[in-house]
Amino acid sequence: MTETTVDATVRVRFCPSPTGNPHVGMLRTALFNWAFARHNGGTFVFRIEDTDSARDSEDSYLALVESLRWLGLDWDEGPEAGGEYGPYRQSERLQLYADTVERLRQADYAYPCFCTPKELEERREQARKEGRPPGYDGHCRNLSDTERDDRYRAGGRPAIRFRMPGTDFAWDDLVRGRIEVAAENIPDFVLVRGNGDPLYTLVNPLDDALMQITHVLRGEDLLSSTPRQLALYDALRGIGMTDLPNPQFGHLPYVMGEGNRKLSKRDPESSLAMYRQSGYLPEGLVNYLALLGWSIGEDREFFSQQEMAENFDISRVNPNPARFDLKKCTAINGDWIRELSEAELSQRLRPFLIAANLIADPPTSEQEEALASVVPLIHTRMDRLDQAVPMIEFLFVSDADLELDPKDVDKVLKPEAMPALEAAHNALAAVTVWDLESIEAALRDSLIDGMGLKPRLAFGPVRVAVTGRRVSPPLFESLELLGRESSLSRLQRSIESLG
Repeated sequence: MTETTVDATVRVRFCPSPTGNPHVGMLRTALFNWAFARHNGGTFVFRIEDTDSARDSEDSYLALVESLRWLGLDWDEGPEAGGEYGPYRQSERLQLYADTVERLRQADYAYPCFCTPKELEERREQARKEGRPPGYDGHCRNLSDTERDDRYRAGGRPAIRFRMPGTDFAWDDLVRGRIEVAAENIPDFVLVRGNGDPLYTLVNPLDDALMQITHVLRGEDLLSSTPRQLALYDALRGIGMTDLPNPQFGHLPYVMGEGNRKLSKRDPESSLAMYRQSGYLPEGLVNYLALLGWSIGEDREFFSQQEMAENFDISRVNPNPARFDLKKCTAINGDWIRELSEAELSQRLRPFLIAANLIADPPTSEQEEALASVVPLIHTRMDRLDQAVPMIEFLFVSDADLELDPKDVDKVLKPEAMPALEAAHNALAAVTVWDLESIEAALRDSLIDGMGLKPRLAFGPVRVAVTGRRVSPPLFESLELLGRESSLSRLQRSIESLG
C-alpha cells in the first residue's frame, strides 16, 4: 500500500455546470480529484459553474450536491461547506468577473470584438478554402479608438476577446507528459458574450487562480483550452490578481461507450439516476468508476473508496480511452452486495420494497421479520438491489394478489404439470411439522421418488405456483417462510387454473 503523502498545499476542484442529470463521466472526474486531495492530505473544492442562465437549473444543482453526498465524495470547500474563497457558485460572482474583464481591457489584454456570427463563419470558411487555420483572424484586434467608437454609436454590442501573446505554449501534463502547442493554433478567444455573459474561458481559470488551485484534473476534451488558460494566468499576474504559479494540469482519458464512441449524456448507461434506481451501491459504483483509466496495481479490481485514496497515484492514470463496461460494473456491484452484512442489506433493500408498495414506510414489525428471514436466501443471488423485488414479492402480498409471471406460466404451468402440482399439494397437506426438513422430505418422496420426475420438472411448477416466477429464493426455504396455509392455497389456485 502506498503511504499517504501529506501536502496541505494541494488544492483541487470539481466544477460542473448544473445542466441535466449528473453522469458517470463527470463523477469519475470528481472521484479522481477527491482521491488526489485525500491521498495528499490536501483540499477538495466543489465549485458550481452556473453562469449559463439559459441552460442551468436549480434542480440540476441540487442533484449534483446530492449525488456527491451519495457517492461519499465529501468536499472541504464549496456549497454548504463554505470556505474563505467563496462564494462557490459562479452566478454569485458576476460582479467580480465584470471587474476583472474591465481591468484586462484597461491593460490591453482584451479588446472588444464587433464581428457578427455570420461574418465569423464567412471568414472561417474562407480560411478553410485557403488552407489557413479556421480560428479567429484578429479582425477587430487592432481597431483604432475612432473605429471602435463608430461601431458603438452604430449600436454594436461587442464580445470581449482575449489578446493572445503570439507565443508557443508547453506544459508537462500529469497524465500525458510533455505537450506543446504552436501559436498559430491558439487564436484570440471570447471572454464575455455581447450580452455581457461571462464564458467558461474567463471564469474557470480566474476562479482557479483566485481559489489557489494547485492541480487541475479534468477530462481530455478540455485539453485544447489549456494554452488559452495559461495565457490568461499570465495576464492575471500582469494586472495583479494573482502572484501564484500556474496549476499543474492532468487530462483524464475519455470514457467510451458502445460502438467505441465517447460516452455522452444521452447514453442510458451514463446517467447516475439509472444506477441509483436500479439498485447499484455507491461503494460498487465508486469502485468501478475508479477503474476507468486508473489501476490500484497488483491486478486488483475490488477495493474500497478509502483504499483508493490511500493508493491514488496520478502517474498510474492511463492516457488511453477507458471503455465503460456495464456488465463489469454490475458484476463489481454484485461483489459489494455480497460484502454487506445481512442487516445492512435489509436496510438498503427497504426503499425498493417501499417503492414497490410491498412494505409500509416505516415497515411493520411483521414485514421487518419477513425481510430479515428472506435476506439470507437471496444475498448471493443478485447483482443489483432492484433484482430482490420480484424474487421476494411473494412473501409480502396476499395469496389473491400474487401475480404469476406470464412468461414463466407459459413455460412451466402447462397442463402436463397438473399431476406434479396435485402430488405436491397432497404431500404438503400431510406435513404435520412445517419446517424445512419436513417440507423437503415430503416433496422429494412424492415427486422424485414417487413419480420419478427430474427435479426441474418436479419443482419448477411448484415454484411458479407459490412464488409467481421461476427465479426465486430456494424453494423449500420459500415454502417454509410462506407458511402452510398460503403454500397450499397458491398450489390449489394453480391446479384450478389448469383444471
